[in-house]
Order: sequence, then C-alpha cells, then structure tokens
Amino acid sequence: MAKERTTYLCGECGYESPKWMGKCPQCGSWNTMTEFQQVRVKSVSPGSAVSQKLSQVTPLPQKRVSTGMGELDRVLGGGLLGGMVVLLGGDPGIGKSTLLLQAADALAADNPVLYVSGEESASQLKLRAGRLGTKNDMQILCETDLEHALDEANTVRCSVLIIDSIQTMYSEESAGAPGSVSQVRGATARLTRYAKETGVVVLIVGHVTKDGNIAGPRVLEHIVDTVLYFEGDRHEGLRLLRAVKNRFGSTNEVGVFEMCDDGMREVNDPSRLFLSGDGAPGCAVTCALEGSRPILAEVQSLLIENAFGNPRRTCAGLDAGRLSLLLAVLEKKAHLRVSDKDVYLNVVGGLRLDERSADLAAALCIASALMDVPLPPHTAAVGEVGLTGEVRSVGRLDVRLRECARLGYDTVLVPRTAKKADIAGLKMISVSTVGEAIAYCYKNKPVV
Repeated sequence: MAKERTTYLCGECGYESPKWMGKCPQCGSWNTMTEFQQVRVKSVSPGSAVSQKLSQVTPLPQKRVSTGMGELDRVLGGGLLGGMVVLLGGDPGIGKSTLLLQAADALAADNPVLYVSGEESASQLKLRAGRLGTKNDMQILCETDLEHALDEANTVRCSVLIIDSIQTMYSEESAGAPGSVSQVRGATARLTRYAKETGVVVLIVGHVTKDGNIAGPRVLEHIVDTVLYFEGDRHEGLRLLRAVKNRFGSTNEVGVFEMCDDGMREVNDPSRLFLSGDGAPGCAVTCALEGSRPILAEVQSLLIENAFGNPRRTCAGLDAGRLSLLLAVLEKKAHLRVSDKDVYLNVVGGLRLDERSADLAAALCIASALMDVPLPPHTAAVGEVGLTGEVRSVGRLDVRLRECARLGYDTVLVPRTAKKADIAGLKMISVSTVGEAIAYCYKNKPVV
C-alpha cells in the first residue's frame, strides 16, 4: 500500500510541488503555496466500466429550458440543458446571487429547484427573495456539507441545483479546509459527476481573485460545461454577462442587465444605453457586434498638449496597442500631428470593443478632438483601418447598418470595398482611406 504524501498547491493556479516555495513557478504569485495531504483514491474494480459503440448510445433529450431571463438565455445559447454545469464568476457584490435567485424563481414555476447557500441563512434568503419579489416557491438549504446537499437534492428530486458558492462547500472526499484548492477542485468534480449521472442542471457561483480570475485552480474551468463572467462597476447600475466557455453555444454573446432596487432588470435595447447624443468634438459613433447582437457604441477622445516630450496614451474599452497603431497611421497617412499630444480614449458606458470595426470611428473621434470640430450630425462610422491607411470591410455590415438606421442615424461611413445595402433613409458614404473619411467630415477645416 502506497504511503500518503504531503504536497503543496498554489492557491492561484493549482500548481503542485513536492516542497514549499515562496514563489509559484507557474503563475509567479508569492506566498500562495499551501500544504495538503493527498487523499487515497478509491480503486475501481476491473470491468466496472464497459465500452460501447457510438451508434448504441441513447442521447439525452436536448430540449432547452428557459431561465425566464432572455439576456441570460442568450448568453447560455438558448437556455439550460439537462446535465449542464454552469459556473458563474464575478466580483463581490456584483449581483451573482441576485441573478441566480431571480432565475431560480422563474425556473421554479415548472421545475423543482433546490437553492443551496453556504453564505446566507434561511432568513437572509427570505429577505432577499422578498426584496426581489419572487412569486414561485423553491426548496432552500443553508449547508456547507456537499454530501448532505447532494443527498437533499436526491430527496426532493430537483431538476435544478444551485450552489452558492463553491468556495464554501466542504467534501469529505477531499483534503483541506473549505475554499482550498483541493476542496474547490474536488467539490466541482463531484457536482459535475452528479449532473452527468442524473441529468440535473447544476449552477455554481464562484468567487474571483484580485486578478479577475475565478478563485481556485484553472482546471476548475475545464471541468464545467459553461463559464460565465458577470462584469461591471459595483457603484454603477450597468452589468454585462459574458461567456468565456460554452460547450453548448457561442462564446461571443453578451447579456446586458441593470441593477435596480428590485433586482436585475434586462436591457433589451442596449444601443440606446451607450449613446450620449451630445455631438461634442471628440465623439464618434460606431456599431459593434457582440455575438449576433449589434450594439451602437460611442467612442470619445481628448487630446492635450504635452510639454515633457513623452506623451501619454491612455485607453479604456479599446486595446491600447490598437490605439498606438491608429495614432501612427493618422500621423503618417493622414498628416495629423498627434505625436506631441497626450491622447485619452474612452468607450462610453464601460463597453469593451474587441473587434476592429471600431477603428474608423476611433480615428475620426481623435481627428475631431484635434480640430475641435464635431462630426456631422447623425453620422456613424464602421470599418477597420490598416497600416497603409486603407479602410477595410467588416463582417455582417447590413446588420450594423440597419441598427444605425433604427436609432436615427442617416449617414454611415463604410469601406469602399463593402457590399452596398439598400436601406431606406440611410446614406452610405464609401471611403477608401482614413484620409478620405477625415476629409469628408471636415471639408472646410485645414489639417492641423
């Protein structure tokens, strides 16, 4: 019989070492190595698992179950599937428990739901449910023992099991204290095995570290089927829900919510939320795609003379490297002098634009701030800017143009190579280079 041995695990990334180290060699974190005793795994008798032909496998019903929240269903890929394991992460106080309690209320109308809380008492859950105005009854259990929670789930024959949160759960099959790497990994693996064996949907709340990653080893995200991140500023009402992993849907979708006194409220038309509409110098509007959803976003810029010879480049909502590239193109190809100025760029509303369709709008808002002249009213811009100054086409341009027309924009600057779309009330201005786009917007303004 092999001896039990002591190993050390990194609390940030799960790196395993036979001896203690001050700095983790995998993630570089200091003082995160914790000691734990390896648990002897129960052996499996030969022949307990039998292979079978793929043609003989009977698939489970693939009917989607709606959570009652359209934005959450969108990010999940259309709803929940039997045996699905979803991990929801986010900063403290961002609204993870609120979102899941509202979803549990809607699911409880047609499905037995068990809500297991290791952080709140039953009376606290009752107060939260009263504030949210829940209408349907559900089973609640305030427990940190994972085995007890699973026994209760079998007793009530629930279809949906919610664990809030995985860092508070304790399993006898794993060593260490609740919240340790071994406990979090073992509890998640146990819940995943339970979901696959019974077909119960399991929703898990996970805390995040100071770097924004879900606390525990990275293998945690590989075990589950779907990983969702709840983003936003705790002092602001806007919340964004993104999927970074989804075995049963797209990872490009985004759900938009607004935190109100009575819980999370869905924002069905987020384009209006990200537009200020003031038409001031240094502002430009573009249309980005978040999955299948077109969202109009406003890009703002501010330029200030630099007297120290080392201009700053500060960017929020857009890649900083992309901003440096655009400034170089404007300096070389559009002959705009920006090398001696501090440049600040921001996407309104905390939205992050990862695709390059916002390049043209960003370039135009920088030119607008430099010349101190606003863009023509009701004008938007869509296109990617290359290193030679050319404006390249982007995907699904017709969807973007219809969204612009719906919100009252009558002129859109588009790449000349883009396929023309006939949309009533919308004028398309084709441009080949970023210089042509600037010349169209500022016909009577000399180049600075």
